[in-house]
Amino acid sequence: MVEYSDWMLTAGQRGNRSTRLDRRHADGAAWTRGNDVRPLVHGTAYFGELLRRVRAQRSGDLLLFTDWRGDPDERLGGAGTEISTVLGEAAARGVIVKGLVWRSHLDKLQFSERENRHLGEELAEAGAECLLDMRVRPGGSHHQKLVVLRHPGRPELDIAYIGGIDLCHSRNDDASHHGDPQTVPFASAYGARPPWHDVQLAIRGPAVGDLEANFRERWEDPSPLSRSPLVRLREIMHHEDTEADPMPPQLPDPEPCGSHAVQVLRTYPNRMLRGYPFAPDGERSIARSYLKALRRARSLIYLEDQYLWSPNVVGFFARALYENPGLRLIAVIPTVPEQDGRLALPMNLVGRVTALERLRRAGGDRVAVYGLENADGTPVYVHAKVCVIDDVWASVGSDNINLRSWTHDSELNCVVLDDRADPRPPHDPGGLGDRARGFARDLRLELSLEHVGGGDPNSPSSADDLCDPAQAFDAFAASAAALDAWYESGRHGRRPPGRLRAYRPPDMSRMTRGLAMPPYRLLVDPDGRPARLRRRNAY
Repeated sequence: MVEYSDWMLTAGQRGNRSTRLDRRHADGAAWTRGNDVRPLVHGTAYFGELLRRVRAQRSGDLLLFTDWRGDPDERLGGAGTEISTVLGEAAARGVIVKGLVWRSHLDKLQFSERENRHLGEELAEAGAECLLDMRVRPGGSHHQKLVVLRHPGRPELDIAYIGGIDLCHSRNDDASHHGDPQTVPFASAYGARPPWHDVQLAIRGPAVGDLEANFRERWEDPSPLSRSPLVRLREIMHHEDTEADPMPPQLPDPEPCGSHAVQVLRTYPNRMLRGYPFAPDGERSIARSYLKALRRARSLIYLEDQYLWSPNVVGFFARALYENPGLRLIAVIPTVPEQDGRLALPMNLVGRVTALERLRRAGGDRVAVYGLENADGTPVYVHAKVCVIDDVWASVGSDNINLRSWTHDSELNCVVLDDRADPRPPHDPGGLGDRARGFARDLRLELSLEHVGGGDPNSPSSADDLCDPAQAFDAFAASAAALDAWYESGRHGRRPPGRLRAYRPPDMSRMTRGLAMPPYRLLVDPDGRPARLRRRNAY
């Protein structure tokens, strides 16, 4: 059996004594055991299941959600399944519906102020309560994506969803990656319906109680939803709900139902003047968890990430590669920034090139970075936030590999460790023994098989081929090389299976010409911690 404390943070290592998350466990552990966790790959899988679950709720049940962006007209299924309709119908049945959505910045800056406000207005008309939450540091956002469904008297139905998928446009895509017909403005390279790759977790068991407690900490925060006088004036003018109504007491945690240990991790900034009562100095448990797991990495780090562009954060991955010569890293990222124009340059390209150079200096040819495309050759936007280390430690949530997610925005992650060893034959050329666990390996294999075209009869890769870290690394390289060669040949013959393209950084000397300062100077991720917390590796 895996030793949880080797991989997960203890309560003391979380670095936040004010949260109730760890105190609420009778055994004092900073995680729960006996959970059942399923990955829902792609928005269509998540939205379809969420629709069925919400429609099955009845009077007295509880529905809680947090979001970065919420589009009231986004359809979970077909016509009549708009987010506001489905949640409004639940409220009309007597379901207690409570939501926290980031207020957002102005739409003229390509954010979602209007959509989030309209979602709250439509839900309020139906009898639900959705607050626009701006309790962040200046320039920050609430980025958590969470839905919790509780059922008094029917705890076997309790479930929580956490990951990278917002209840908004562009997310409802499937394995074909033809995109959501309801889109957000996006870079022209992604076409009229941007293909979208994302992952959410469905969690049953005691961890549902921890995720509900995370929501309640934010809901019960007595601080004003915004400290801006202009926002307060707008609240008055629009008659916005600014006071969180009480919720019924939290139910006992659901009974154990599976083999998965789950640790709930967050990022909260240190807020000036009036901090979070549940995190007065902020919380950096997501970053701390990564640092602890990276120190144990020996064979393979598998990453899917929207950004991967902070050299400071990537430095910890580079250190693991430098100190462990048998360690490999596979990263799947967007090939093209999500927005066109010069403003996309600093955040999405300059920092990424710097970060990838640092990784490759540490790991050389043991580092491989890829983009995705669909069968039509259109790039797939990678919005997933997944990391699997040595097929033991798996992290899925809202955080990206950048300094904002590790220090400044609110984020929510779950780390999953499985009691079950993987039943496949041992594959460990490093001589470390068979450490692989069922959930982590299954997650990596499911994602990998899609990318290398494992479902295609002409693909040479199968799940067994990808178990071994070295073989998986080579299979990714071979799949990308075959597709690249097909393009170089003028697309003669049958298109090779797989969707991987080797990521080739742009020529930054040309793209940064005329900038008044070195490109890295533009990468300012505000931290917000007091000096006593800004120690080397402290996070």
